[in-house]
Amino acid sequence: MLSVEHVTKRYGKFTALEDLSLTFTPGVYGLLAPNGAGKTTLIKMLTTLLFPTQGQILWDGEDIQALGETYRAQLGYLPQAFGYYPSYTPRQFLRYAAALQRIPPAEVEGRIADRLKQVGLEEVADQKMRKFSGGMLQRTGIALAILGDPKLLILDEPTVGLDPAQMIEIRSLIHDLGKTHTVILSSHILSEVQTVCDRVLIIAHGKLVAQGTPEELAGKLAAKGTISATAQGERNAVLAAAATVPGLTDLRVTAEKGGEVSFTAVSESGADLRGALSLALAKAGCPVLNLRAESMSLEDVFLQLTEAPEETETTETKTNEQEAE
Repeated sequence: MLSVEHVTKRYGKFTALEDLSLTFTPGVYGLLAPNGAGKTTLIKMLTTLLFPTQGQILWDGEDIQALGETYRAQLGYLPQAFGYYPSYTPRQFLRYAAALQRIPPAEVEGRIADRLKQVGLEEVADQKMRKFSGGMLQRTGIALAILGDPKLLILDEPTVGLDPAQMIEIRSLIHDLGKTHTVILSSHILSEVQTVCDRVLIIAHGKLVAQGTPEELAGKLAAKGTISATAQGERNAVLAAAATVPGLTDLRVTAEKGGEVSFTAVSESGADLRGALSLALAKAGCPVLNLRAESMSLEDVFLQLTEAPEETETTETKTNEQEAE
C-alpha cells in the first residue's frame, strides 16, 4: 500500500503541494488536475525524483526515501514521453531494459515474451519501432513499465497524441492492469479518468479538492445547481444580499454594466434557491432583472474546483510555477 501523509512541497517561497494526504491500494486511480496544479510535482515525489519538504510517502508503512532501491523495484513508471531507440525492436528494447534492471538472465526471454503478449505486441515483437504508430509505442512503454513485475504503476498521460481507436485500446489495457496492480493514471482528460478509473482524485492549487469513485463524484457534484442572475444596484450591495441566502455559495460576478450586476452562485444541496435569492435582493433594494437555475455538469464542477484564484502574478511566482511543473 502506498500512503501520502501530510505532504507539502515548496520551491523557495512557492508552495506546489500543501498538506496532501492520499492512500493507494490495488486498482486504478485517476489523478486529475489542470496544468500547474502540482500533479507533476506529486508524480516526481512518488517516483523518488523529488522528496517532500514536509510529510512522508510510505510504502507498506516504510518511508520510500529510506527504502530506496527496495521501493523502486516495486515501481513501474511510464512518463508522458519515454525514450526509445527507433532502430530497436520491442524485444531488443526490453532486453536492454532487463539488463539495466538486473533481471536474472534465465528469466529475461520468458518475461519479455509474457509482457509483449500482455500488451498485444507479440506479433510485431521483432519489427523496428521506427515504423510503430503512437498506440504501438505506448504499448511498448507499458511493457517496459511492467517488465520488472512491479506492484505499483504510474502512468503519466498515456493516451496523449493517440487517435480515438488507439485511446480505447490503451484504456482497456490499463483497466486490465488495475486488476493485478495499483495503477495511478495521471490525466487532464475527464472522460478518460471516468472511463478507466476505480477512484478519482482531483487536485487544484496544490490541494486535494475532491475524491471518490466516478459514480460518487458524479452523484455528489451533479446534485449541485448553478443560479445565474442579474440585478440592479451597486456591486457590493448585490453580492451582500445574495450572500445572506443559506446554502448559496461561490458567488462570482460575470458582468457589470450600467448599474446592473450579473453573477452566478451555487446551490450546495441542489435545492432551488431562486425564490430565496429573489426575496433577499428585493429586500436589499436590488430589483431582479433576470434569474434562472441551471444544472451543473461534472465538467462544470471540475472547472469550478480547479479555477485559479484571482491574483496578480509576479515574475517570481511564474518562474517557480514553471520549475515546479
